[in-house]
Amino acid sequence: MGTASSNFSVFAVEGIPEIEPGMDLGEIIGSALDELHHGDILVVSSKIVSKAEGRIVQADDREQAITDETVRVVATRVFSRGVTRIVENHLGIVGAAAGVDASNTPDGTVLLLPLDPDASAAGIRAALQDRFEVAVGVVISDTLGRPWREGQTDIAIGGSGVTLLDDLRGTTDSQGRVLDVTAPAVGDELASAADLVKRKSDGLPVAVIRGLGHLVVDGAPGARVLIRPSEEDMFRLGTEEAYNEGFEAGRRG
Repeated sequence: MGTASSNFSVFAVEGIPEIEPGMDLGEIIGSALDELHHGDILVVSSKIVSKAEGRIVQADDREQAITDETVRVVATRVFSRGVTRIVENHLGIVGAAAGVDASNTPDGTVLLLPLDPDASAAGIRAALQDRFEVAVGVVISDTLGRPWREGQTDIAIGGSGVTLLDDLRGTTDSQGRVLDVTAPAVGDELASAADLVKRKSDGLPVAVIRGLGHLVVDGAPGARVLIRPSEEDMFRLGTEEAYNEGFEAGRRG
């Protein structure tokens, strides 16, 4: 990885049309851009990737669609407006509703996350590099809540040609101390920075981050590097679920 830059810029890409199944995102994004610079990083909202890949399914019952996408239930809570389920989906991502999205889709349908966001990012990246003849990176982003924090932020769920986890463990800080746990989630930071200019309600699903070319690395691992295995997660279950599991284990013992 090259030398880090002390400044960068982020701008949204204008002119992206409404995406329908079968559309070529690499061609559409490329046509909306006048140019790309060597080392640019494009952050693409997962929603338009899902639409282009035909991940729109008929689902009069959104809850069933969530069940179908769920690998593991983390927590379930009943609220006045319905039920919220925090689950692990087939990508290993833990979040609300398994990433099933019912907003801005035709009535009676829901939008599922891409089957393989890393492959989606690789396809878009290849098309853009061929078109502009420069090395770029691509991040596929989605919106997620976080434990202990109000609100949501965008995270990286797919990537190609970008360092998404900067593992500094084993290196030393400015005082010469060995870093034991430091590993910035660069992919999530890029996704969040891009979200500041994409403005979901304004139909701007793509942003370009310029000035961080040191993060553009051919062959960099995809976004699965950011997934923490459940067996290593200290908060694998919700509080009530963990209590009930422990209670049952104690009763059986």
